[in-house]
Amino acid sequence: MGEPIPPELARRIRLVILDVDGVMTDGGVYLGALGDGPPLEFKRFEITDGLGIGMLQRAGIEVAILTGRLSEAVRLRAAELGIAEVAQDAEGRKLPAADDLLRRKAASWSEVACLSDDLADLPILRRAALPIAVANAVPEVRAAARWHTERAGGRGAVREFAEALLKARGEWPRLVEQYLSERESPAR
Repeated sequence: MGEPIPPELARRIRLVILDVDGVMTDGGVYLGALGDGPPLEFKRFEITDGLGIGMLQRAGIEVAILTGRLSEAVRLRAAELGIAEVAQDAEGRKLPAADDLLRRKAASWSEVACLSDDLADLPILRRAALPIAVANAVPEVRAAARWHTERAGGRGAVREFAEALLKARGEWPRLVEQYLSERESPAR
């Protein structure tokens, strides 16, 4: 983690790009099948990351997923979290998807943060204003990152980053109070 995220940089971020395997998950993939049925894939997602993503969204920051695997589990998790922008490329070519996303959102690389753990994300990290390496990232990603999480991917790294970014923007206390207020009110 080290130095806090500079507030002027934090306030510029409009889009957070997340890798999945090794960032939103611990990198493990469970494969199997039931009899002669279709193959099944399972991933373990850290629940606290979901709250961090929700807080980013509350602050008006768009969250997108770019992954180098095709996975129904990713589609399900993205839908659960309200993440509309999901690109899955089995060849791991993420930069074209990122460029397309920025074009459609009328955003620039100076407004992007990206969380990563492995080589496929280096082309994006090299362009993003705020490249982030999770604690379990490979050395090349760690070297390209401007900020590092203390937590490993799949162990709360996304939540750690979300909280740090929102604190640097001065928005965390308000968002926490809003979140708590919604849970203290009776259901309608």
